[in-house]
Amino acid sequence: MAAWDLAISVEDLGPDAPPVTLSVASDLHVGGVILKLVEKTQIKRDWSDHALWWEQKQQWLLRTSWTLEKYGIHADARLLFMPQHKPVRLCLPSGITLRLLACFSNPVFQTVMGICRMLNIRRPEELSLLRPIEHKKKKKAKDLDEEIYDLTEVPLSSASRPCLYNGMPAHFADSSQMEAIYKMLSVTQPPPAPEVIAKQYRPASVVDKAHIHGRWLDSSRCLMQQGIQENDQIWLRFKFFAFYDIEPKYDVVRLTQLYEQARWAILLEDIDCTEEEMMLFGALQYHISKVSQSEPQMMSSSAAMDDLESALQSLEVKMEGESSTASEMLETMTAPDLNDYLKIFRPKRLTLKGYKQYWFKFQDTSISYFKSKEESIGEPIQKINLKGCEVAPDVNMAAQKFLIRLLIPAPEGMNEVYLRCENEQQYAQWMAACRLGSKGKTLADSSFQSEIQSIRSFLAMQKSSSSSHGNVPASDESINTHSLVSPRYHKKYKPKQLTPRILDAYQNVAQLSLTDAVMRFLQIWQALLTLGSRTSSSGRK
Repeated sequence: MAAWDLAISVEDLGPDAPPVTLSVASDLHVGGVILKLVEKTQIKRDWSDHALWWEQKQQWLLRTSWTLEKYGIHADARLLFMPQHKPVRLCLPSGITLRLLACFSNPVFQTVMGICRMLNIRRPEELSLLRPIEHKKKKKAKDLDEEIYDLTEVPLSSASRPCLYNGMPAHFADSSQMEAIYKMLSVTQPPPAPEVIAKQYRPASVVDKAHIHGRWLDSSRCLMQQGIQENDQIWLRFKFFAFYDIEPKYDVVRLTQLYEQARWAILLEDIDCTEEEMMLFGALQYHISKVSQSEPQMMSSSAAMDDLESALQSLEVKMEGESSTASEMLETMTAPDLNDYLKIFRPKRLTLKGYKQYWFKFQDTSISYFKSKEESIGEPIQKINLKGCEVAPDVNMAAQKFLIRLLIPAPEGMNEVYLRCENEQQYAQWMAACRLGSKGKTLADSSFQSEIQSIRSFLAMQKSSSSSHGNVPASDESINTHSLVSPRYHKKYKPKQLTPRILDAYQNVAQLSLTDAVMRFLQIWQALLTLGSRTSSSGRK
């Protein structure tokens, strides 16, 4: 066959270097072309990540067994020999920008899988990449020094799940700097300043929203085919909101970034919500920020603890049926005793009966009550299983009212039960026990004391709130309403009017743990997304 000269530009030689000319034939396969090219450059290095890019056709020549004739390559073809993985600036939902290596040859779907594998984010099918919004005020944008965290030295891995070390991927545990970056990704950011929210782009109409969603990259095409170049900025966002298998123990980064995207969607009015929903969102944001500052590592997991837990579960399975009472005896020995006189009220129709006092005893995940302490040895009047029930507070510090509202699942519906405590200390203990029981945990759980402390801090805040006028804590300056609700409500109300409303909503969520508060925020956000047609048709304000 006739041979001809084929000019190939090598990116590693520099932009000013002339193309390398090879003598090729139509029956020469792409792998042979690459071999000839590498031999002619006489550069000793690892070329395994390099491939040929056909500029006119906007196509990667990844099938090295195909011949030039099969690809349709002739002498006028402009080919570029360059690496398939190049650095990009990836902006996460939390606003953190990472500089990492992304694959420019695979479809975007597979590129997202590689990025999620690096950041330890499960379910990459929920995410995708999109182009950033072009700001009109370019001068101010240049003045802002954007801090970029470099992850380009992280080795590429083809494993489906990264190897974890101390609850984080091994490549993040190499140095203290890398470990700090991972902790930054897995911890919720503080509420943004009002000036930061004001500078963010807010869609003014449905056309603007459609314009934003039109920036999503095609999942079936690669980055090079869509005009993305080296060191360009792209956004990583959740695109499909059918969240599957969220496990806070393993989805630390995923859950944190999902919350950050939901928070910005609320603050920038990307979705519509009522005033009550907005106040609840503000209360949850305030609570999550407050708890994350005091317990920043609550959502993180430890590999050693995971191994210990799996070993204990395996041991429990082996001992099942033989010595199951041993674990019960161990829990009974380690769990603190909780029994006291409480008052109970079960609302029913056509009844005027009020609260009655009984001797209550908490055991495992159930509450039993007796007529008196002396009769607690025998059979109880009733035993209430708390697993799966809903626990809600009903507290009024001014009136010294400490109620625990229980909604217990039953075949005929939800049974409502009220427990009245005498003082703050009793309420904190029993409320924490009820919350653990609803999650299927006993008093031997390590989070029992932290639950009590969280409830006591909530009661202390309520006490300071009730002592000031309008139920607004005068000494608490951390409630910045501009960072908790969207700007539309600041035009409608003054901060003095918004603060008590947020505090009223905060009363119902202040006893949630960090993980539960984030999950509650996401559940409401997901419900609003699924009911988007309802908001647009009804025109709620």
